[in-house]
Amino acid sequence: MFDVIIAGCGPTGAMLAAELRLHDVRVLVLEKETEPVSFVRIVGLHIRSLELMAMRGLLERLLEHGRRRPAGAFFAAIDKPAPPDVDSAHAYLLGIPQPVIVRVLEEHAIHLGAQIRRGATVAGFEQDDEGVTVELADGERLRARYLVGCDGGRSIVRKLLGVGFPGEPSRTETLMGELEVGVPPEEIAAKVTGIHQSFSIQPFGEKVYRVVVPAVGLSAEAPTIDDFRQALHAIAGTDFGVHSPRWLSRFGDATRLADRYRVGRVLLAGDAAHIHPPAGGQGLNLGVQDAVNLGWKLAAQVRGWAPESLLDTYQTERHPVAEEVLDNTRAQVALSSPEPGARALRRLLTELMDFDEVNRYLLEKITAIGIRYDFGDGPDLLGRRLRDVDVAQGRLYDLLRHGRGLLLDRTGRLTTGGWSDRVEHLADPTAALDVPGVLLRPDGHVAWIGDDQQDLDDHLTHWFGESASGAVGGFDDVVQDLA
Repeated sequence: MFDVIIAGCGPTGAMLAAELRLHDVRVLVLEKETEPVSFVRIVGLHIRSLELMAMRGLLERLLEHGRRRPAGAFFAAIDKPAPPDVDSAHAYLLGIPQPVIVRVLEEHAIHLGAQIRRGATVAGFEQDDEGVTVELADGERLRARYLVGCDGGRSIVRKLLGVGFPGEPSRTETLMGELEVGVPPEEIAAKVTGIHQSFSIQPFGEKVYRVVVPAVGLSAEAPTIDDFRQALHAIAGTDFGVHSPRWLSRFGDATRLADRYRVGRVLLAGDAAHIHPPAGGQGLNLGVQDAVNLGWKLAAQVRGWAPESLLDTYQTERHPVAEEVLDNTRAQVALSSPEPGARALRRLLTELMDFDEVNRYLLEKITAIGIRYDFGDGPDLLGRRLRDVDVAQGRLYDLLRHGRGLLLDRTGRLTTGGWSDRVEHLADPTAALDVPGVLLRPDGHVAWIGDDQQDLDDHLTHWFGESASGAVGGFDDVVQDLA
């Protein structure tokens, strides 16, 4: 008997397993592939994902294997530098092989106690009031209190659950890969100037270029180097001497979003809940952020202290975020059209992005640092993630590594009282904030701002359930004070 079974051990599934293990939830991850992927595909971790990795003590390990790039040219590949003073200590893009991300997250989850079983495919499941019975392709049956489908865009869990996946089917096919080229950079730059149709060829490491080109007239599912040469000739009049591919892939522009993220004891996360074109490089990031939002809430449900509506906030918070990502990828795809209207619109947007406010808005949208969850009326910071500020012990994010809430108290008068088993308390009048007190959720989003203990107690109850001891503010003997 497990508390949670996760189908799929990609970045979303591995991150979710680790988040659950921070709270001693018994986790089994089922991965249908017997071995990790062999191809080395470079992906980008955006600012918000980097912040989450810093919160969990994983960022330094990832930095060892990645390459930092400026935080600009995200939206429709429009070449603009990042606006000044981006509100983050990690205002860059980290280019890193996807297998490295999966390996680091998987090792992290295993270190925390998660079980991962490869070569195990979910073939069916049944849920009841007490849990979910999962049947594997080999006939084995497993039991858990909850099942989470993190099994990709063709999710078996979503299909068996009967959740609708509305949206637009794929209308165009695109080839993408990382290859070496046989011509100098100047020749590449001269050839690509003025071509806007879903095409780019950009440096991505020493002698390696990321190539994106329409797959017009190509029918094979698994592309070859000859397919890339043919497609490049068709759009640019040359194949740029491409050779020695690291990896080659093909994708469509299907855009779909699950009707629901939860049906009873079965939930969806990552690509199982949403798919979209790779414009802006948001897919992996969106899934990892789903996992961090869901992890502590599902753990609270398993551990028995979750407020009644807490688990439902996973959908109410993350479904609108995915809707916005789908919309911005639709816009970016439209801006890549060769049609005169789209090209004119792209020129106009390029001019508008010279205004810092426009550039900043689009960057914050792509990198997810502009997200504000609806927590009701309050200061603008309420519902937003808090940047990694200086505190007496060093850095704020270091205090969130255990996946607990955090009360940052600059007044010296507040307390976590009977919630000290779920919320850390740091009394620090020197913290780099301009508010008296801040309550952070385990995902780093601001759940409360103020200096009134009774108001704080109400919000602690709202997010972290009833007080464990019946104590309320003022009972200093039960406070876990990090100061």
